[in-house]
Amino acid sequence: MKQIYLGLAIHNHQPVGNFPWVFEDAFQFAYLPMLEALERHPQIAVSLHYSGCLFDWLKQKHPEFLTLLKILLDRGQIGLMGGGYYEPILPAIPDTDKSGQIEKLSTFITKEFGHKPDGMWLPERVWEPYLAKILAEAGVKWTLIDDTAFKMVGMDDEDLFGYFNTEEQGRYIKIFPISKYLRYAIPWHRVTRVIEYLLQEASETSDKIAVLGDDGEKFGIWPETCEHCWGKGWMEDFFKAIEDNSDWLHVTKLGEYARAHPPAGRIYLPCASYDEMMEWSLPAEKSWLYTELKHKLDDEQNTEIKQFLYCGFWRNFLIKYPEINRMYKKMLYVHDKVYRARTINKSDCGLDELWKAQCNCPYWHGVFGGIYLTDIRAITYTHLIQAENKADRILHNFSKGLKWSQADFDGNGRQEILIEGSNFNLYISPDDGGSIFEWDLRNQAYNLLCSLFRRPEAYHRAITQNHKNHENSAGEKEIASIHDSIKVKDSIFTEYLVYDSLPRNSLIDRFFGKDTTLEALEKNKYIELGEFAGKAYDTLVENKGHDLHILIKRRAVLNTDKGTGDLLVDKSVVLSNKDEKLRINYRFINKGSTSIDVIFGSEWNINLLGGGHNDSAYYRLPDRAIDDVHLDSRGQFENCNRLFMGNRQLGIEIELHVDRPLTVWRFPVESVSNSEGGIEKIYQCSCLVILLPLYIEPEQELKFGYYWNVNK
Repeated sequence: MKQIYLGLAIHNHQPVGNFPWVFEDAFQFAYLPMLEALERHPQIAVSLHYSGCLFDWLKQKHPEFLTLLKILLDRGQIGLMGGGYYEPILPAIPDTDKSGQIEKLSTFITKEFGHKPDGMWLPERVWEPYLAKILAEAGVKWTLIDDTAFKMVGMDDEDLFGYFNTEEQGRYIKIFPISKYLRYAIPWHRVTRVIEYLLQEASETSDKIAVLGDDGEKFGIWPETCEHCWGKGWMEDFFKAIEDNSDWLHVTKLGEYARAHPPAGRIYLPCASYDEMMEWSLPAEKSWLYTELKHKLDDEQNTEIKQFLYCGFWRNFLIKYPEINRMYKKMLYVHDKVYRARTINKSDCGLDELWKAQCNCPYWHGVFGGIYLTDIRAITYTHLIQAENKADRILHNFSKGLKWSQADFDGNGRQEILIEGSNFNLYISPDDGGSIFEWDLRNQAYNLLCSLFRRPEAYHRAITQNHKNHENSAGEKEIASIHDSIKVKDSIFTEYLVYDSLPRNSLIDRFFGKDTTLEALEKNKYIELGEFAGKAYDTLVENKGHDLHILIKRRAVLNTDKGTGDLLVDKSVVLSNKDEKLRINYRFINKGSTSIDVIFGSEWNINLLGGGHNDSAYYRLPDRAIDDVHLDSRGQFENCNRLFMGNRQLGIEIELHVDRPLTVWRFPVESVSNSEGGIEKIYQCSCLVILLPLYIEPEQELKFGYYWNVNK
């Protein structure tokens, strides 16, 4: 009689710092229903993974869930997989952190449940060959990787019903291929269709195993799946169908199968992840073309060519999104501090905060929000700053003043200026317009400049297309997978598809014509008159008493109505470790032979979590009321020399003080992003532009200054 094994591996995770209601919804609509269904069906064996950050929440909010989990474990129905405690992309973090995070989760599971995991869930299934050695030395016996990686080395679907041995420097682990067919079929296709597939693949001569490895959130949190899986009973029908066919269909835990059966062979896999992740890592235009080509080959049923069509590499997210790269480099920078501190003092040096900041979610973007999720991005920086604070208490004595250094922080081959003190960090990029790209408030553990610039995405091209649910060969409607459907949450989107020319740094020097409007600036439809924003500046750092002066200047062409001008912009940032002020001084010198008559704009992009008309996030003027105080409002403040921005939940308020009354423009930077909930606008930061009328005769100069202060 034909037989086949079915390995169900379900991965459950919520990002560090995600909203409490998201955790609760996932628990109520996905995690709990799944465990209750397993309790009703004792013949169904599964391998389950919960990230450490999810375990932490469950233990605090729903300890009864862990009790039920242990009951199912003790009766042998489920096996718990290990992994990185805070679900990091393993190739992206240092080896010491890989081993440490794996050990932390293994220790938690062993202590809490009395079962030591021998297999692990690979976060986002991102694989690089050298991981075999790291995982084996951490005690991992087996893991799962998508069948895409196996097909990249020439294997076919029929070869992938078993596990394989792989090694690095003689350290071996076992790898199960995850079936892409099952990922797309469960729970999207009819139960009978899934069972028919498994029967078709069953064998009389070998112990084949088909493996599903996928997110637990797809069973209740992804769009329409709660009603589909539990309301209409798809999962109940699926488990019952497995039980009804138990004479030939055997569900098993993956570790149990690996112990009882020999490998299907040896294999060496390339760098890979699941197919969609590699697609998302491509530049937007290439990602769109790649997807369209795959669809074309599917329509043509051209499997011979499609089997060789694999493209993309997770690390390209560090290229595609400069903001991810900076966050990643900050993580490596803090890692170095934490481990240096640990060699001096074994007390709390920020290691766990560092590990929390390695949670994978903001380090990529696809159908899930990733780097676009402003709160997740902000909390990642919070943990990095907290870790840095703890390490620096051991490494540095800031009582003697600020510390500064030059280093190629972001790996672009050019030097950045890093200023560190007890109250703040400030990172300046001379080659990017002499702009500031990180401003950490160390007392509040918050990076005010964790912004994101608006850029094209592959799914932007699909917004106006009509996406329908799939229809199977029998003409029956089937629910569309989240990977296939695009849902638009808000109407009218084309007007919001605005793309920025430069990253959303701060202290950016803009030069406008007098007819430039706020709307033109917001929509990036204005003419930049000067060659300053985004260009290289000369810099000099000087210590003057207790103050640190960063002198930044550039001489360049300025195009005016009267012809080509020649302008020297000389700006300085003055800092002291005694307070939290950023003093900005400008000197403009007309080096040309014609007068200059333009509008200068000093641009700042500040993220105080002001999205969704957050009532806690506000603008405030000391001398008048504001029609709309929310940080995602737009408009202008006229005759303004003092302006406050704050967020009461964060406990942060900053004050802008200008040396003369001027007009200040404001608007929210909102991107169009795709997530599991659909395509929507997402607030990234608030843009403020201080406008200075700049009229200078030849060989004359004009001075201008302002400061930012952090209010106590």
